[in-house]
Amino acid sequence: MTYRWFAWHGSSLTLQVRVHARAKTASIDGLHVGRLKIRITTPPVDGSANRALSALMAKQFAVAVSRIEIVAGATSRDKTIRIDSPLTLPEWFKTLGGTLP
Repeated sequence: MTYRWFAWHGSSLTLQVRVHARAKTASIDGLHVGRLKIRITTPPVDGSANRALSALMAKQFAVAVSRIEIVAGATSRDKTIRIDSPLTLPEWFKTLGGTLP
């Protein structure tokens, strides 16, 4: 079953996210207009916010940063990211209705 903010494609998980850069603290703040709202402290300059987003998602899903890919929206606040074979599903993912494939 496909949901608006996440979808499984085989063993890969795709997330629809909205990124708030230059936040005071990095956090995952639930859903906002059908997207996962993520705050990161890094400014959106020269790809640094995208690298911070990838690092945060890698930590949350217990995968290497190389297994996180921004597939759409590299220069936008609204992004689509793919996580290749996540090793764990964070508690917030389950709380927001995320399920296994």
